[in-house]
Amino acid sequence: MPALPSGDPARARVGKSNQALEDLAGAFLDGVIVAGQLEELFTVGASLAAEARTRKDDAADHAGAQRAVLRGRHKVGHVDATALKNKGNDAFKNKAWPQAIDFYSQAIEKYDKEPSFYTNRAQAHIRLEAYGYAVADATKAIELNPDFVKAYYRRAVANTAILRHADAIHDWKIVVKKQPSDKVARAQHDACQKVIKRDAFLKAIEAPDAPSAAEGLDLANMAIPSDYDGVKLGDKMTQEFVDDIIERFKEGKKLPLKYVYQIILAVKDICYNEPTMVETHVDQGKKITVCGDTHGQYFDLMEIFRINGRPSADHAYLFNGDFVDRGSWSCEIALLLYAYKWLHPTSMFLNRGNHETDDMNRMYGFEGECKAKYNDRTFKLFSESFSALPLATLIGDKYFVLHGGLFSDDNITLDDVRKLNRHNQKQPGQSGLMMEMLWTDPQTAPGRGPSKRGVGLQFGPDVTKRFCEKNGLEAIIRSHEVRMEGYEEEHDSKCITIFSAPNYCDSTGNKGAFINIEDDYKLKFQKFDAVKHPDIKPMAYASSPMMGMM
Repeated sequence: MPALPSGDPARARVGKSNQALEDLAGAFLDGVIVAGQLEELFTVGASLAAEARTRKDDAADHAGAQRAVLRGRHKVGHVDATALKNKGNDAFKNKAWPQAIDFYSQAIEKYDKEPSFYTNRAQAHIRLEAYGYAVADATKAIELNPDFVKAYYRRAVANTAILRHADAIHDWKIVVKKQPSDKVARAQHDACQKVIKRDAFLKAIEAPDAPSAAEGLDLANMAIPSDYDGVKLGDKMTQEFVDDIIERFKEGKKLPLKYVYQIILAVKDICYNEPTMVETHVDQGKKITVCGDTHGQYFDLMEIFRINGRPSADHAYLFNGDFVDRGSWSCEIALLLYAYKWLHPTSMFLNRGNHETDDMNRMYGFEGECKAKYNDRTFKLFSESFSALPLATLIGDKYFVLHGGLFSDDNITLDDVRKLNRHNQKQPGQSGLMMEMLWTDPQTAPGRGPSKRGVGLQFGPDVTKRFCEKNGLEAIIRSHEVRMEGYEEEHDSKCITIFSAPNYCDSTGNKGAFINIEDDYKLKFQKFDAVKHPDIKPMAYASSPMMGMM
């Protein structure tokens, strides 16, 4: 029981009662107490007991009042938080993912015990491909309520997106167990299980010195189908052929397999012999255009060329990775960019992105598209060619262009990139320079932090500043992330993100952009909107039904 304050009258009464009780008890023990005094003893004892009960009731009332206040505050906080969550839901419906995240975060600040606030924010993070953040939010929701099935759903989807299938299957099993009649969940579980078995099989048969997919090809004797009505391709790429395939692809037509193989193999050889970091300059009267992710959005690529002109000897282009996956014209984009690379090897530059990798291609549609439009060998040849692509381009000793971003170690310089032997490592793996060049992202806070994607890391403005100063750069130019206006200048304009897939996946509502750099080396940004395309959904060729959830 809590003690009464020293000045409280009740405390004085208790003191007197205690003293009287002690005096009477002493007399009783001495054998000199009389009947009247015995009655007084009981009276004093009863008074003391009543006083104690009063104190207990007062304390209980006080504690109850405190609990009521807290309940009231929690109730008000929860009501306010729910209103913010509803605003987040409205923003989500309008595809304003960053705004939705902001409202959900405000709701959590008001009341952090509601698991649905975290799962809603996780879904918005998934839309922005911040899968690491989505996993963290779903995990928090599970901590708050281990029976909240939606949280396991969200975490499974996010882990699938970053190829952590072993973690995903754990959550799918829980979802299926808790909701055995959910057919969609069962389909996701079964698909994930198949991916795990497939990956285990591929790993088991993998050989470091496996022969090239080109082995056994006899291109000279491959026939061209009799119904092919396009321009013929000889031993060299021609402008006439490039112009023709641009129109063929618009019409949904394909190329003969012989030409597909020729294009891929020619560009594989060209890129293999380029350095890991290609270095180029802009001569007087010429320019270079830097494009970010195009992700199989062929008709938006056509819009870039319509606005800005097609690649030529005097107008160079640099495509900064992620040509393929997600969009359903990835074969068309890859073949066209490769055709231009073959035609203009010194004025068409191709950097590798994190989607020019086997695991991502299997998950996000490019492998399935190659098999549907051509065959399995086509995908394998593309895979070999992706491993040959350079990882970065240095423009005029001023702009370091790479797909992802900077490194976990401040000691890394451009010389380290120059020395990197990318041919010893076909796939980027989970660590090292190649992985960081393809996967990292900028953050607003200084220093470095964990990746919002769950892969790689994030680097702050101080990291960018030190790297630019050490290497004599004006800025780094990277892609890898949607920007609603198509581009963003970050880190005091020393880190520039360029993204060239407008209305990404037909759902994001963003603009696309590209950068023109002329011989004065000033950056000129150009935004553009998405254009209409045939009614084929993004990731139409993805083999897993899980892709429909992302």
